Amino acid sequence: MLALQGGVREHAAAFADLGEHVVEVRRPADLQGLAGLVIPGGESTTLSLLLGSSGLDGPLTEVLQSGLPTFGTCAGMILLATDVLDGRPDQLSFGVIDLTIRRNGYGRQAASFEGEVLVPALGDVPLPAVFIRAPVVESSGPDVEVLATLRGEGGAPDRPVICRQGPVLVAAFHPELTADRRLQRLFVEMTKEERR
Repeated sequence: MLALQGGVREHAAAFADLGEHVVEVRRPADLQGLAGLVIPGGESTTLSLLLGSSGLDGPLTEVLQSGLPTFGTCAGMILLATDVLDGRPDQLSFGVIDLTIRRNGYGRQAASFEGEVLVPALGDVPLPAVFIRAPVVESSGPDVEVLATLRGEGGAPDRPVICRQGPVLVAAFHPELTADRRLQRLFVEMTKEERR
C-alpha cells in the first residue's frame, strides 16, 4: 500500500480484516515482491509531490506499466487515470486506466455525501459508498469495464464510480470507511489471478 499520505491506516485495517498482510510503501525498495498495490484516497496534488520527493514516481511508473494489480480509491483513481481535468499543470497521472477524471467533480469538502451503489459483480446487495471531494469520471475508453454507476440527480447523467481495466481497479469513493469488504475482496482475487 502506498503509505505517503491519505487513508493508509483505514485501508490497511480493511485488508487485515480479510487476513491479508499489508506492506507500507514509502520508498522504491518497498515495491519489491508485491502481489498488488493500493493507492489510497487523500489529496492527489500532495501525493504527486510526495511521489516525486520520495523518488517513487519513476519506479512506480515501471511497476504499474508492467501490470502490477493496483487498486486506487478517490485520489488513487485520479493518479491512475490517463487524463485529469481541473488539476495542476504538473499533476502526476500514471495513465494505466483509460479514464478522463475531473478532480473534486462532486464538489468540495462541504458537498461530501454517503450513498449506495449496485455492483452486479458483487451481488444483489448495494455497496455503501462514502464520497469525499470525489472525482467524477467524465469519460472512459473502450477497454474499461464499468462495474458501478451513481445515478445522476436533476437530469444529470449517471456516472461511473467503480471501473476496471485489466489489473487496475478504481473507485471514486472511499470503501475503506465502511464495514463492507466486498470491493477489497474483489481486489484480493485480482491479485490471485495475476499470480496464477
